[in-house]
Amino acid sequence: MSDALPILYQDEHLVAVHKPAGLLVHRSWIDRHETRFALQLVRDQLGRRVFPVHRLDKPTSGVLLFALDAAVARTLGQAFLANQVEKTYLAVVRGLPPAEGLIDHPLREEYDRHDDPRARAGKDPQPARTRFRTLATAELPFAVGRYPTSRYALVQAAPETGRKHQLRRHFKHLCHPLIGDTKYGEGRHNRFFRDHFACRRLLLAAVELRLPHPADPRLLTLTAPLENSFARLLDPLGWRTAVPERFLSRGTT
Repeated sequence: MSDALPILYQDEHLVAVHKPAGLLVHRSWIDRHETRFALQLVRDQLGRRVFPVHRLDKPTSGVLLFALDAAVARTLGQAFLANQVEKTYLAVVRGLPPAEGLIDHPLREEYDRHDDPRARAGKDPQPARTRFRTLATAELPFAVGRYPTSRYALVQAAPETGRKHQLRRHFKHLCHPLIGDTKYGEGRHNRFFRDHFACRRLLLAAVELRLPHPADPRLLTLTAPLENSFARLLDPLGWRTAVPERFLSRGTT
């Protein structure tokens, strides 16, 4: 893994990079052994302090945004809290979900003193909503479970709230867990993708952010193409033509 992260967009106020799967955004209680973080890499790459304004889970790849000063960080943080940022993800799930839908399922904060000793147990569930549509499906002639074939789908998801592990938990609630998810997914399907496709990652990518620019009236669109570790699965599954072109080639506006 190179120390230089691909820069998707940069101006005097913010920078967006493409975070690879397997890289933490910043130090975490649960990964104390890790020594590389996106925050540190981008700081060293630009030679200046940067301020994180949102997070991506370690196994998730895609658009990661940093502010270049504290005031811009506050403005961007408020935009995320006010749901003014449109987030688009691509994911591979087990089974065949509906063509489109809204998952409106409150999520309780997960208490894990090893993950975050500041987390509090017993909090009420918080509202959580995710819109999705199914882009493509595949039925493979392998008996991973009790049936003679196995079905998978490529979905495009847009979380309307920002709860921890929201997409992973929501698709598990829908009985269509994400492939490669070792916490909420199904081990036998994860193993099948490892053995059959040499895929050892969570198949979840943050491919686009749309947000108001913090310093002018522009609507900024930041797009990250799928990492090769994800994109190379599209051809064997017959899904390449189902993916919007902007998610297959680098581009920002």
